Amino acid sequence: MSRNYLIAGNWKMNLSPDESEKLILDIIDGCAEVSNESVDILVCPSFIHIPDVATLAAETEIFIGAQNVHSMPNGAYTGEISAQMLAEWGVNFCIVGHSERRQYFGETDGIVNAKVRILLQEMITPIVCVGETLLERKAGQQEQVVRSQLAGALHELAADQMDNLVIAYEPVWAIGTGETATSEQAQDMHAYIRSILADLYDPETAEAILILYGGSMKPENAGDLLRCPDVDGGLIGGASLQAESFLSIIQTASALTS
Repeated sequence: MSRNYLIAGNWKMNLSPDESEKLILDIIDGCAEVSNESVDILVCPSFIHIPDVATLAAETEIFIGAQNVHSMPNGAYTGEISAQMLAEWGVNFCIVGHSERRQYFGETDGIVNAKVRILLQEMITPIVCVGETLLERKAGQQEQVVRSQLAGALHELAADQMDNLVIAYEPVWAIGTGETATSEQAQDMHAYIRSILADLYDPETAEAILILYGGSMKPENAGDLLRCPDVDGGLIGGASLQAESFLSIIQTASALTS
């Protein structure tokens, strides 16, 4: 089964309004030269920049994503953003369960599951992040950790709901550290994640789900990672903040499908 690449930029808590506008305009200009129906492009700005970025990208094929969402549809949750609000902004995707949310905000697999459910209700595609820490990797617990996170995040979701869901494997030890999993390590974990999905659902469902690599993908290693048969794109942090490096990764994905 053929799966499109998805190249997703997670801008995190970065960029001023002017910087965000320049970045999306530079990406739009660059993408005009890399038209490829087998590569989908996504940017995830901070909440306050989503409306402006979405407006600027409205006439393009670039998808707009959010970095977080609250698990309740509305209510007295000061400072939070609902899935319905995101949908009204034109948001197509939303990252959930990112390691930084788990580490700094205490998000559990149960919270991730609730966020996945609320996003699916609004027809927003969740990008469900899973991955092990350095200590867990050194202890040989990476498979156990990832299986537990996946089972928790997807608890009681049906196979037909997987049509609108993406998984991102992010080895926590490779995020913002300059370290990167080797292509062999990435492929091994992506294949393992696909096997878990086959166990939870069925092989056909597992084969159709996009699994992104989210551990410091950059222009220098994108080719090796994207050539892996079970790596379907990247959830890119630092390299997505510079149009040149983000576009380089898109160009690499495009070349691999030409």
